[in-house]
Amino acid sequence: MSDAHLYLGRAGEEQALLFLAQNGYKILQKNYRIKAGEIDIIASDGGIICFIEVKTRRSERCGFPQEAVSKSKQRQISRVAVFFLKGNNLLHKKARFDVVSILVASGNEIQDIRVIKNAFELDDRFSY
Repeated sequence: MSDAHLYLGRAGEEQALLFLAQNGYKILQKNYRIKAGEIDIIASDGGIICFIEVKTRRSERCGFPQEAVSKSKQRQISRVAVFFLKGNNLLHKKARFDVVSILVASGNEIQDIRVIKNAFELDDRFSY
């Protein structure tokens, strides 16, 4: 992965954190990592635990950013989310999977940022 690509991803995550906080989300953790994978942001929105994947792109040439959350990525996020909920005694809480989609114009200006709530469901292979 190139340095420019890593920079874009990190910058997108920082913008997502600001956007989520401005829209009432309470940030619980960022870049939550375990051996099974990583979740970009874990937040609370009205008492619901949100596992958030951030996708940042410079154009829609290869599709919208949110379309980059593949089935395998959804499985990985599901696995990590269940581990987080169990490890923090939060199985009684409602949870959902959101995606923050960011398009960046030339000059690194945000062209579009949006939250897709309930972007996908918990993978059937995993359960609380």
